[in-house]
Parts: sequence; C-alpha cells; structure tokens
Amino acid sequence: MLLIAFGTRPEWLKIRPVVDTIEGQIPYRLLYTGQHTDIIDSSLESYKYDQIQITNDLSPNRLDSIVCSIMSQIDNHLDDITHVMVQGDTTTVFAVGLACFHRGIKVIHLEAGLRTYDNQHPYPEEFNRQSVSCLTDIHLCATELAANNLHVESKGGDIHVVGNTVLDNLRGQVANEEYQVLVTLHRRENHEQIDKWFRNIDELASKNLHLNWVLPMHPNPNVVKYKHLLKNISVTKPLPHNQLLKVLKNSKLVITDSGGIQEESAFFKKPCIVCREKTERGEGLGDFSWLCQDPDHLSDLFYQLKDYKIDMTLPCPYGDGYASEKILDILKEEI
Repeated sequence: MLLIAFGTRPEWLKIRPVVDTIEGQIPYRLLYTGQHTDIIDSSLESYKYDQIQITNDLSPNRLDSIVCSIMSQIDNHLDDITHVMVQGDTTTVFAVGLACFHRGIKVIHLEAGLRTYDNQHPYPEEFNRQSVSCLTDIHLCATELAANNLHVESKGGDIHVVGNTVLDNLRGQVANEEYQVLVTLHRRENHEQIDKWFRNIDELASKNLHLNWVLPMHPNPNVVKYKHLLKNISVTKPLPHNQLLKVLKNSKLVITDSGGIQEESAFFKKPCIVCREKTERGEGLGDFSWLCQDPDHLSDLFYQLKDYKIDMTLPCPYGDGYASEKILDILKEEI
C-alpha cells in the first residue's frame, strides 16, 4: 500500500491531483504531519487522513521539533505500507523520507531534482531536497532540467519526467482582464529584509493606484510584524487556493518568492518577479519570470515588466496539466 505524506498547503495542493487520479486505482492512505496547521487548504476537509502531532517542546528549534515529532510517531502509520510518496522540499519531506528509508520502505519523490546548489538559498529547502534524492527509489520530475540534475548527480533510482502536478489544478481555466498585482512573500531567506521588501512594494503601490495590489499575509510572525508598512496594499488573510487563483488570473504582474506561484503564473502567462537570490525554477527565467535579488532593484524591474506581454505561443515550461495521469501509469507498474 502507498502512504502519501504531506505537511503544508503547497504540498497538499500538489498532491491532491495525484490523490484524485489514483482513487480506486491504487490503494493508499494519507498522512498529514501538521507542519503547517493555520494555512492548510480547506479542501483537505473532504479527504480522510491520519495526522501526526508536532510537539514544539521537543526542541527550542522548530525544524528539530518537526523532525523529532515525525520520526517518533511515524511507526503508528506504516502498517502494510510498501511505498511512501513525499512532495517537494519541506522538513516533512526530509523527515518522512529518512524514516521510511530506515525501515526499508521505498520512497517516491514528487517534484524531484530541483536545485540551486546553495544550501542557504533556499534554506532549509535545498538541503531537504538534495538529501531526500539520495534515498529516493522513484524520482518524479517536473522538467527535463530537473531530471538531468539527478542524472549528473548519479543519485540512483528510476527517473521520470511527468510535469508539475500543481498545473493539473488549472486545466480548463483561462486568465482574465488585468487590473491587479499579486504579492506573496514568506521565505525564511527573506525574513531579515521583509521590511525593506514591504517598504519598496508599498512605494510602488502608492505610485500605481490604478492597480489593485493584493497581498495575502503569511502568518509567520517574522512577516506579520511588518504588516503596518503596507499602507497602499489590500492585505488579506491567507486565501483559499481557488481565491488565490482568481487574483492571479486577474493580475497584470506577480511579485513573489513562492515556487508554486512561479509555476502557476507561467501557466497563465503572467510575468512574475521572483524576490530571491536564486531560483530552482530556471526553466522560466527570461520568458516567464525574472529574478530580483535586492529590494532596491524592484522598482526598475516592475516598470520594465508592468506592461509586458508574454508570448502566448510559448508552452509552460513546467508541464501541460496532465502530470497525475502519467504518475498513475508509473504507480500501476510499481505497486
């Protein structure tokens, strides 16, 4: 039986299409680790799942607590499990993957092979995904570039290119008129300069009041404490995924440090400014996304891209929206 483990909203959004596709075809159970509890997508309520409880008093370090909680409780959820699927690069992925490797359970890594080759950018995600690649039996890659990274690294295991499952959620949807700017910022690597990002973004908003600037506020205290700097922006609570997509489809431009939103904006042909030192999604750079490594460079890049129209004939570099069907074929042969 297959165990599908996840702990955050981005993981669930990319796992859900797989769950829907394999239903009735592959026996599985869902395990939610609770790495994020306050922003998990409401659609999870429609699914049956088991849950691990993250115990924060195991360590003063939150990441250590996540690892310790998962490693100490996972045996309660492994009866009859022969394979585990993990998605992406969170601490949940690292801990579940390591625990199952220790127990001789085969590991399937969804969204495998993404790399910046810099453990600090993004931290701790780059370490997590490189580490889990070392113990993965089946690598499910979104792109040829990701697969090539694994071939060059000689990680072992079977390597498949299937596309990114987040795009399976978007099939049949089209972009709308453009009168908004979607902003999302949350990554640990940006925490020390969130205030500077917010000040510069708010200044841009003050000079472009004809646009509706929308920022769903991530609940991390290191982000929330600078909310007062956003005077010209519509700051909302974290939005359900369907509402977030509505904002994205109505946007002229996206400003983000999110990986999933880079992929979704490319699918809808929306120019995307990536507020990071490096991105593991290099396939879209120059056509769909542009790297902004310093808050002081944001203004120039915004005005360069504000009226930019992506070539509608360019295929989305992250897949065609049918990744889950390809994954089902692979799982049918394996399980």
